[in-house]
Amino acid sequence: MSQTRIVLTNQFLIAMPGMLDEGFKGAVIFICEHNENGALGLVINRPMAMTLGNLFEKVDLSPPKDALADRPVFYGGPVQPERGFVLHAPLDAAGNHYNATMIVPGGLEMTTSRDVLEALSNGAGPKRVFVTLGYSGWAAGQLEEEIGRNGWLTVEATQEIIFDTPVELRYERALGLLGVDPRMLSQEAGHA
Repeated sequence: MSQTRIVLTNQFLIAMPGMLDEGFKGAVIFICEHNENGALGLVINRPMAMTLGNLFEKVDLSPPKDALADRPVFYGGPVQPERGFVLHAPLDAAGNHYNATMIVPGGLEMTTSRDVLEALSNGAGPKRVFVTLGYSGWAAGQLEEEIGRNGWLTVEATQEIIFDTPVELRYERALGLLGVDPRMLSQEAGHA
C-alpha cells in the first residue's frame, strides 16, 4: 500500500513547546523546498546582531542607502552559516531571475547568488527581502519523522508574517493561522 506523501513547500514549521533541540526552540521556519530528497527552510524569527548594512560591508558592497541597511540579518539555520540566503518577492512580472534563484510555489523566490545583493546595493532589486545566514535542512524522511513525533506544527505560510510582522510576534501569529493560542499548547505528546 503506497503512502501519501506530504509536501511542505511554502509552509511554516512551528516548533512545539517541547522541542528539545535548543537551536529550534520557539522557531518558525519557512519551507522553501520539500521533496523526496529532503527539505530546506529558513528560520524567520531569529534576528542576528548584524544588519544588512554590516553584511554588505563584509562582502565589499556599498550598503543600501535606504532603511534596508538597518534591517537585521537572520539566523536561517545551522547548515552553511557562512552563506547568505535571500527570500524575496519575484524580480519582475516578466519572469526574470537572479543567477541562483529557486522559485517557491506560492509567490516567493529564494536566491543564493551575489547578484541579488549587488542589485539591492544599487537601489534596485526586489522590494520585499528577507536575508539569512545559513539554512535549516532535513534528509529524506527526516522532517516527516519529526512531525510524526509531534516536534512541529505545519500551516500554509503567509508573506505578511515573513515581511510585515514584528519578529517577536511571528511565532504567535504563525500559530494563529491554525487558530492556536500558544498558551494552550502542551509540551507532552498525546495519543488517543
